[in-house]
This record gives sequence, structure tokens and C-alpha cells, in this order.
Amino acid sequence: MEISELLMQAANLMLTGMVGVFIFLSILILAVKGLSKISASEQSPEQPKVKAKSRRSDTTAVPAPHVAAISAAIAQFRQNN
Repeated sequence: MEISELLMQAANLMLTGMVGVFIFLSILILAVKGLSKISASEQSPEQPKVKAKSRRSDTTAVPAPHVAAISAAIAQFRQNN
């Protein structure tokens, strides 16, 4: 085989592969778009329920005796180190 025949065969093989990949990707894109349209039409648009924000500042606040104990522990740690 001559080099020109080998180059022609390589170009033919490359072109065939590229066309095959292009066709596969085109079919894949069309399938995904079709499935997204089907799933979008089946779902009814629902309004998300908005919950009222409750104020829980008293339940999440640290009690005063705990704050005093933590402050005393920090002061003692700083004196020792």
C-alpha cells in the first residue's frame, strides 16, 4: 500500500467516526429536550408555601448563668496561661 492510499483510508475512517459521533450527540440532545418537555407538561406548577418566620430569640439565647460561668472560665484560663 502506498502512503496516499493509507492517508485516504485514514481520512475516510476519521470522517466516518466524526459523522457517527455527531449523529449520536444530535439524537441524544433531541431525546433530552423531548424528555424535558414531557416532564414539564406533566408537572403542575405549584406555589411554594411560605412559612412565617417565628422569632425564637428567647429559646436560642444563652442563659445568664451559663454566660457568667463561661466568662469566669475564660478569665481563669487567661490568668494561668
